[in-house]
Amino acid sequence: MANDDVIAERVQRLNLLASALSGYALRVAPVEPGTPAWTDGRTVFLDSEASTRSQVEALAVQASLLAAGSLEPNVLRRLVRRRTLARRYLAVEAHRALAANEHVLPPRVRSLIDRDMAARSDSPAASLEVALSRQPIADPPEVFGVIRARNVLVGKNRASPTEPNRRLEQRRQSRARAELDDDAGGVDTFSSPVGGGGALGRLLQKMLRVVRRLDEGGPPGVDAPTRRTRSGTRRGGNAVVSAAEAGAFEESPRTGTATKYPEWDVHRRRYRLNWCTVREVTPDPKDGTSPQLSDARLGRALARLRMGLDRCHREVQGDDIDIDAAVEARVEAMAGSAPDDAVYLDNLRRLRDLSVLVLLDVSGSVAEAGTIGQTVHQQQRAAAAALVFALHHLGDRVALYAFHSQGRSAVHLMPVKRFDDKLDALVMRRLSGLMPGAYSRLGAAIRHSATVLDRQGGTTRRLLVVLSDGLAYDHGYERVYGAADARRALAEARHRGIGCLCLTIGAGTDVEDLQRVFGSAAHATIPRLEQLGQLIGPLFRSALRSAEVRRRVSSSRLTAAHAWSDSTAGAGKG
Repeated sequence: MANDDVIAERVQRLNLLASALSGYALRVAPVEPGTPAWTDGRTVFLDSEASTRSQVEALAVQASLLAAGSLEPNVLRRLVRRRTLARRYLAVEAHRALAANEHVLPPRVRSLIDRDMAARSDSPAASLEVALSRQPIADPPEVFGVIRARNVLVGKNRASPTEPNRRLEQRRQSRARAELDDDAGGVDTFSSPVGGGGALGRLLQKMLRVVRRLDEGGPPGVDAPTRRTRSGTRRGGNAVVSAAEAGAFEESPRTGTATKYPEWDVHRRRYRLNWCTVREVTPDPKDGTSPQLSDARLGRALARLRMGLDRCHREVQGDDIDIDAAVEARVEAMAGSAPDDAVYLDNLRRLRDLSVLVLLDVSGSVAEAGTIGQTVHQQQRAAAAALVFALHHLGDRVALYAFHSQGRSAVHLMPVKRFDDKLDALVMRRLSGLMPGAYSRLGAAIRHSATVLDRQGGTTRRLLVVLSDGLAYDHGYERVYGAADARRALAEARHRGIGCLCLTIGAGTDVEDLQRVFGSAAHATIPRLEQLGQLIGPLFRSALRSAEVRRRVSSSRLTAAHAWSDSTAGAGKG
């Protein structure tokens, strides 16, 4: 029994890799020895006694099939009860899927790709046509596993109920939670990622009646705020962007060079290359009430984030002698003065090697009333100011950008403070001048921010903090599509070793909507700005730890790839 637990734990450690390769939450589970790898769309099943390398390769194939849209129902229905056709389809489509997903594959897996075979198809439908033809196709390698079409279809039907049934199930779950005993569950709402349970969680739900959802009413992210009536029906659903806000997207001397970014199309399971145009637009400064800057609790929490060991001189105690300090103390003693006792060297964990980019959502949806009488924008703007102020005075490199959009060709990021800018009155005036408007193409904004962090951060540890109500919405960027692209962009950033933390402050966005948008990235919803200081320490640690794990995994992959190449070369010579 203990051995089974060890095997299960070893296989389940690949959950993070599975999610990264597929683009959404995907589990890994062990199966009996000798069973070929397969997936039902939610879990990848791997041979429990296979080597780690074989498990990683099999996982990469199955996750890439999901990421590339190879297991869509319209294709799978043709494969049910046709094992030979499924095997021929896998032999072609797996190579195409691996090639399409190559940018996120571990180096050791890329050698599996047969470029000639991958070139025979450009879509799952084309691969199916090749499999149906009489062309000779070699059997797929054993590590590719199998496609169990019926299991995948059943899994997708369970995971994707019809819209009315999904809403009915949500209402049933809400009523069931309300009927729980007040003492049930021990989850602390404030210290848990989005949501929480128990009496405190339900009390907060009663207090935060303004709940916005992506699947109700009109489009979020516009100028006119939405609101709920007593009956729960949303009004103002058909609001549009005003002419004044639309004019803000015209070319001007403040507009920087355009940068193209891809966008993840969840329906086709592939990227749209060079799809979004991002421009940096310098915001207009404005005299007004500056957001509150000082927060002692926030500063103390961030100060405790020690990044590394620093060799400190002239310490009262330590593990070595500071020669210069010891000589000076001896000279003072011989001169008749009282010598200084600080004559040691010590390694103290106070070295800070951190760059943080705070990305502030200023789309129209944040103009809605928040939880304490202020708008969501006012609370998140104040949170951005407090974070930037605290991090700057701790010596970290920090930048602040705001963003909104109007279509894929007009995603505007506004540098309130760049990494090399001083934190002065001009920065505060720019921050005061930010006005909510337009829409929120969140994925493009995250990708540009990650690029800025890579190029200008200048530190080993990098962190992206997204302050948003979680409503990713724009023209052609709706509901499932926008949420999937934002999740994918966050996964891309973490794959590059950038920690990601998403905060929603003062907004009543539905918990499930936030989870769909932010995915597995560290995220939390905070009802009041005053609670930020209590939570920021654990949240920062979680995001930085995730980035550290990614860096170690990437480093180990590179080392393993080099070692494998060396061993292969040595075997060839022998």
